[in-house]
Amino acid sequence: MSAPAPTLLADLGGTNVRFGIAHPDEDQPLISESIRRYHVKDYASLGDAARQYFKETGHEAQRAIIAAAGRIDNGETVKVTNNPWAISAKSLAKELNLEWVHLVNDFAAQSMAVMLMSPEKTVDDQGHTELVQVGKPAIPVIGAKEEQTFVVVGPGTGLGVGGLLIRGDKVSVLQTEGGHAGFAAHTAEDIEILKVLNLRYGRVSNERLICGAGLVNLYTAICEISGQKPDEAITPEDITKRAKDGTCAMCSRAVETFAGIFGSVAGDLVLTLGAWDGVYLTGGMIPVLLPWIQQGNFRERFEAKGRFRDTMENVPTQAIMNPEPGLVGGAALAIVEAGGSPLRR
Repeated sequence: MSAPAPTLLADLGGTNVRFGIAHPDEDQPLISESIRRYHVKDYASLGDAARQYFKETGHEAQRAIIAAAGRIDNGETVKVTNNPWAISAKSLAKELNLEWVHLVNDFAAQSMAVMLMSPEKTVDDQGHTELVQVGKPAIPVIGAKEEQTFVVVGPGTGLGVGGLLIRGDKVSVLQTEGGHAGFAAHTAEDIEILKVLNLRYGRVSNERLICGAGLVNLYTAICEISGQKPDEAITPEDITKRAKDGTCAMCSRAVETFAGIFGSVAGDLVLTLGAWDGVYLTGGMIPVLLPWIQQGNFRERFEAKGRFRDTMENVPTQAIMNPEPGLVGGAALAIVEAGGSPLRR
């Protein structure tokens, strides 16, 4: 724990790295005009990208919090999943002349982010707020009860899974690789999809279906099951666009199936972690997929947990629409590092 100071935040995924600056003692700790995005492929290392960020923006920082899409080893190193960079906290601190660098899993940061978000704050020109209710149960109030447990899950380049535990004034996050848990087929269509992907990959994890590449896997599997020839060059963006336009029946079916399986996965995580207080849906694909998540089979499959259906019907789900949840979460962590608490904001 240390006194408040300007803190470099980085949200590092498989494709992009986003930087921002946090001032932990400010009412709005994440400085919105400080946010920049860089392509990972354009830089040899995180240090190179950070130096470019400082050069372009003129911002300075005394320490850094790096939220990375990978497993953190002893708090000191991380090899980012789907990304060529390997990061050492001590080496990066020395390279950038910082007091310290803390590494956290990206979904640990996104789990913290919800404490700085509001269902009233608008984030885009379509009127979406930072938190959008999915299903009937209302969005919970963070800190309203002495003990709360939440799941944070979302598809992007991969499938991230985190947990948020509130116990009185203490906040803890679970840093997991739950996206790599095995896919559990629940419907006849699921079983056929699993057969196709099992032949292709062997073991089939949830991430093989619920992420950008997973949407393509679903599309090609559904085409094969239906006896249709897939578009071999199709991208996730192509699939969602064609589904939205209604120009491709296989794309529409793939997106609808994606939303349903995502609901099953999210519901399983509630059972696994005992996260009866709610689920936050996040990741780069959520804003695009929101219409299918709200209108499709997401909630039905989320709730379809046999003897626990009645319980699951009362578990809230909400979509995070803030475009920078990783940086917002990094700002929340900066508050904690400076001796404060996001719960009291």
